[in-house]
Amino acid sequence: MKDPKTPEARPAASAESGFPELDDALGSEGPAAAVDRLIADLEARGDYRMLLDALLLKARLDLGLPLIQVGRYADLAEEDRVRFEGRYVEALRHVGGKFLESGDVVTAWAYFQAVGEPEPVAEALETLPQPDDPDKLARLIDVAFHQGANPRKGFEWILRSYGTCSAITSLEQAGPAEPAARVACVEALIRHLHEQLTYAVRADVARRGQPQPPEGASLADLAVGRDWLFSDDAYHTDVSHLTAVVRWSVMATDPDALLLALDLTEYGRRLSPRLQYDSAPPFEKTFEDYNAYLKALVGRDVDQAVARFRAKLPAAAADGDELESTLPAQALVNLLMRVGREDEAVEEAIRNLLDVPDAMLACPSVAELCQRGGRLDRLAEAAVLMKNPVHYLAARIQTDAPAAR
Repeated sequence: MKDPKTPEARPAASAESGFPELDDALGSEGPAAAVDRLIADLEARGDYRMLLDALLLKARLDLGLPLIQVGRYADLAEEDRVRFEGRYVEALRHVGGKFLESGDVVTAWAYFQAVGEPEPVAEALETLPQPDDPDKLARLIDVAFHQGANPRKGFEWILRSYGTCSAITSLEQAGPAEPAARVACVEALIRHLHEQLTYAVRADVARRGQPQPPEGASLADLAVGRDWLFSDDAYHTDVSHLTAVVRWSVMATDPDALLLALDLTEYGRRLSPRLQYDSAPPFEKTFEDYNAYLKALVGRDVDQAVARFRAKLPAAAADGDELESTLPAQALVNLLMRVGREDEAVEEAIRNLLDVPDAMLACPSVAELCQRGGRLDRLAEAAVLMKNPVHYLAARIQTDAPAAR
């Protein structure tokens, strides 16, 4: 009778019985050919996770390193470590490409992210159809938007699948830090809300039995002669969503998106006063103030807009909140830069923003404004006021030796 404490003996496994193809290649052609055969077999089977290990085995064999890694790669001699790391990057890139070819963008992202090359995944996401499977879509949105592989595409999926509210929340809580990506998301949000709002207004006109306006009519055109659209505190979209999008809209750079944002303010300023929320200075009257600002950004009534926002500076200066009191000046500086009045932007910044730390600014710093506007003379003067010898010396060197820029 067998002792229950003694494990049952297992038949010895034959080293030759498990992978005969590899044994044949090893015996007839040698180690390098056997590893190449393994790599080819794994690629053919689509076992790309194991493929990475096989590629690293090949790298160790080619480089004369131990075939089984013991300890840390950092413990290798520097020359060996550098050579192996190069092969490691090649292997990750190769395997990531295989996952992309198979359509597994989510898994591919882990490999390309590891080598700091997001571009192949960003390109793949750009042309990828939206999946019907909600779980797969959620994983793609996480990679594209939250992990930053292609924030604009991920944001479009959020808009299309979950709606404006979720998109606004996502942008507020986890929007991309990279400015161009954030601008792209804002522009997508502007287009989406404008399309939805236009549809809702036209549907209201139809429900009332009124003649349909011509196709392509703006929200401003739709409102002309139709005050009843706004009677009894009526509205056609969540006003908090409209307000949020309008506030962000000044970030937009695409001319068409700016025009759509301006059109949103034309709708908003016609709403009942009870539905119009005040904003922080200098946009206290949200839709009216943003309307003037956006008009200037599209080249309309620029002088009036500059005068409007410059007039807000004295009142802001009397505000008790030191940082908030500078917001009108920051908005004015941004406006002046956007409409091509760099010299005025420099002067306003020197006059109003010298004491504001760069990290607290929503506009370019004085130093950046002077550099961009070619006003190094003013930067040197401002640096004296700021007691900043670094900016002073930088300005003097560039002024005395332009070739050093």
